Order: sequence, then C-alpha cells, then structure tokens
Amino acid sequence: MKWIKRLCSFLIVSIIILLGVLCVKGYQEYREALDEKSVEEMAAEIEASCNYTKLDELPQTYIDAVLAVEDKRFYSHPGIDPIAIGRALLNDIRAGAYVEGGSTITQQLAKNQYFSQEKKLVRKAAEMFMAFKIESVLDKDKILELYVNSIFYGNGYYCVADASEGYFGKSPSEMDFDECTLLAGVPNAPSNYNPVASPELARERQAQVLEKMEKAGYLDNNRGK
Repeated sequence: MKWIKRLCSFLIVSIIILLGVLCVKGYQEYREALDEKSVEEMAAEIEASCNYTKLDELPQTYIDAVLAVEDKRFYSHPGIDPIAIGRALLNDIRAGAYVEGGSTITQQLAKNQYFSQEKKLVRKAAEMFMAFKIESVLDKDKILELYVNSIFYGNGYYCVADASEGYFGKSPSEMDFDECTLLAGVPNAPSNYNPVASPELARERQAQVLEKMEKAGYLDNNRGK
C-alpha cells in the first residue's frame, strides 16, 4: 500500500507543479498581449466600427438568447465561471477529448481580441488573466456590447448589425423573436449554423437556444408575439 500512497503523492505534486508552470507562462503571455494593446484600446477599436450597435438598440429577446446559450451566469461571475469550467472538464474527461471549453463571454472576448484560437492550456490561462483584467476595467453591459459587435456570425459577418442586415435584411433593433433566437445560436459554430450555409442545422441549433432559454427562465407565454 505504501507504493500507492507514494504514487498518489507524486501525482498530486506533479499536478501542482504543472498548474504553477501553466499559470506563470499564461501570465507572461497575458502581460505581453496587454502591453501591445490595453483594454481601453481594444474597446475603442471595436466601437470605431461604422456598424457598431449599442446594447440598448438590441431586442431584449436577442440579449436573453445570447446569455442563455453562451453564459447564463454572465452578470454574476468575475470573468470566469468555475461551475461551467468544472462541467466542461467533466465532459472532456468523459469524451476523452477537448469537446467543451467552459469559456465565459468575457473569456471569448479576450480570446478573440488578444489571442489565437489554438486550444492550448497556456493560452487558456492567459485568457483567464485577461478576462479578469477586462472585468476590472469595463462594466458588464459594455463587455456584452463589445462581444456581440465583434464575434463572428459566419458568411463574412463580424458584428451583430452586419449579421442581422445580411441574413434578415433589417437592423438589429427590428429583429423578431424567431430571428433573435436563430442568430444567437450562430457564433457557436458559424460555418455550420449560419442560415445561408446550413438552414437545417441553423434551425436545429435554434431549438437548442430555445431549450436553454427555457431552462434559464427567459421564455414566457408571450414568446411568439
């Protein structure tokens, strides 16, 4: 039994050391990215877009759908969501592969504006440090606003206004319930879920959005109006 205890101790120490190395390297990567572009500069770049849309110009249904499907605890976490991370880790272990990241909206903004899309642990650590920094500088509404104005919606659209006008021929404020819930599901996999490339997959994804909205308490008897 002693060798089992020694093995367990060795594994625990190894994991602690690995986490320490990842944090150090991730922090270094975060600092290098921040030195190149501050959070304020990042926000200003996105806001400079000619089609930038303010949060109060978006239908509440669209905002609710985005929160439900991307980050339902967005307004209560500090930049990362330990519950989502734990769930994602469990699902990854079960699948034996990286299938779920557990990233918050703030982390996604950090990743898209500062880092590559590579699924590496060091980059993930850097992304978390950047998420904390973004949350310390910007309020939640501004973070969500920047996110929907910079995320990729497929078909060459990189902001909610371009996507709404491109897919539906109308401004974001004019989107109805069906369009809001359809568009909210696209960024998860833009090439697969955008309604031009894959109408059927887009509708399947919309069904998932509606299910998540219902679980989060965003749907009521008037949802079709």
